[in-house]
Amino acid sequence: MSDNSNPTADDAGGGTGGEAGVDPALSGEAVEDSTSPAEPRSRPDGPRPHEESTLERVRQAVSRLLEAIRGTEIEVTPWNPSTHGPLLEFDGISGVEEIDRYWVNPPFAFVTIGYDPAANHHRYRVVEPSLREDERRMLEMLFEDVREPLLYRETDDEDVETLLRETIREYLERYGVDVDVRTFYRLFYYVFRDFRGYGRLDPIMHDPHVEDVSCDGYDLPIFVYHDDYTDVATNVSFAKEELDRFVVRLAQHSGRHISIGDPMVEATLPDGSRAELALGEEVTPRGSAFTVRKYADEPFTPIDLIEYGTFDVEQMAYLWLAIEHNKSLIFAGGTASGKTTSMNAISMFIPPRSKVLTIEDTRELELYHDNWLSSVTRERIHEGKNVTMYDLLRSALRHRPEYIIVGEVRGEEAITLFQAMNTGHTTYSTMHADSVQTVINRLENEPINVPRPMVQSLDILSVQTLTRLDDGRVRRNKVIAEIEGIDQRTGELDYSTAFQWDAEADVFRSEGSEVLASIRDERGWSQTELLTELENRKRFLAYLREHGISDYRQFTALVNEYYADSEAVLERIDAGEDDDGVPRGGDPTAPEVDLG
Repeated sequence: MSDNSNPTADDAGGGTGGEAGVDPALSGEAVEDSTSPAEPRSRPDGPRPHEESTLERVRQAVSRLLEAIRGTEIEVTPWNPSTHGPLLEFDGISGVEEIDRYWVNPPFAFVTIGYDPAANHHRYRVVEPSLREDERRMLEMLFEDVREPLLYRETDDEDVETLLRETIREYLERYGVDVDVRTFYRLFYYVFRDFRGYGRLDPIMHDPHVEDVSCDGYDLPIFVYHDDYTDVATNVSFAKEELDRFVVRLAQHSGRHISIGDPMVEATLPDGSRAELALGEEVTPRGSAFTVRKYADEPFTPIDLIEYGTFDVEQMAYLWLAIEHNKSLIFAGGTASGKTTSMNAISMFIPPRSKVLTIEDTRELELYHDNWLSSVTRERIHEGKNVTMYDLLRSALRHRPEYIIVGEVRGEEAITLFQAMNTGHTTYSTMHADSVQTVINRLENEPINVPRPMVQSLDILSVQTLTRLDDGRVRRNKVIAEIEGIDQRTGELDYSTAFQWDAEADVFRSEGSEVLASIRDERGWSQTELLTELENRKRFLAYLREHGISDYRQFTALVNEYYADSEAVLERIDAGEDDDGVPRGGDPTAPEVDLG
């Protein structure tokens, strides 16, 4: 993972280039009519383009043969900034105040955040090594020569960096050039970035502060959603052919097909990020476009959601008790309101031995649960048939899961989902809707069409929002509502509010719960016993928050231990005893936790 410590002035050097970098072809996976950057342009009074291209390739082949015979030896030592000096040179921009600087891929790339007082907005700048003209020519040759050894050689991911470094060294020796360590690592960075990374988008994809990346067309600046500075324009853009190739490459690396005939694709990138891709100018007139919703390296836990203010401790204890007692739940909200993040987080409350089955069209959910079966839809490319969410949901019922989690309810699969609820399966899902009534209206009308008697099998609705407060954008749970059934007088679906967000005070207010009352009756508890169970979970969650225990492995291990022996866990919390031997849910890699 990238080191985000701030690059020092010594790291940055004193030059002015820095951010320019190089614009090589992306991995060689281009559309059919593209040309290689090493391929010469035709001369009006010279040979025809195809003849010149052939002659040039012959000249290059002879030149490289002579270079291979001549040869040279290059010694490559590990990069040491104190010995070799900085790789990057960036001196800032006149009129722009630099307010933040941090590494995203040390020692090769960092990001600066500047404030432009004239325009009254922030600027996001990617800084990468600059290249001299001779280094650019060497890079073009390397891209052409290194491609095949990388494509047709079987190598584990962890060995790719070593293999690529050695391959580059071998080809530079064949060229008969004598390069210093700084030049070698600059060349290595760009070859590795474009063959194994995301090309010029790679530094942004390495930035843990960026949530979304948006490209709106040709020669337009890429925008990012930064967790500190919200929507910011970057210094990264794509020309027409480059952007077309890049979109095709993203689709190919996701196992999807995109073309002018089928120009829109939703995909999951190899790192788990979600991507919406559009090729050409027919459906997006400003040119090919993409939006990437970055995948969090580690999933958010309920403690994270409490810390960010999306929920409070009482709401999370309520949801824990509801999940433990098989209450079905839908998270609703607008785009980027945190629906899927919340659903993934509360799944950590599922009892450890329960069988869980997830169904998604693009992979987003990441459960830290042993008895978990993940399934994803499939789009037919050449043969076979499409596998839809409806198909997966019907199949899921034959696996006899106790909990079914569906990425998003949008169509005919909703009927089967609610049938599963009516037959005793606990289900969780998400929907795009901004209020409880909107959720109900969407469920009961086209294209979902769930009959009203089936909707009443849903227990809880959580509606979330992405909004602005004084200190910027925040995600809040607006309301937790409980479905109570059909009003016999009006025939309408009744619901009540269990928790409501007070936006003015930015606090959550409890308004009573029929779900908790039903749990009390099912368990045969008294009201005092119910409140004690709720209070114990609040104490547990508050303790973890106070002590900063938000790692998903630690959190899940402690929840599992709570299920096994809640009294022992609460006693340790109350006594503040040291315990370095907390069970880790069977995972030997889970960090040890100290509950005292």
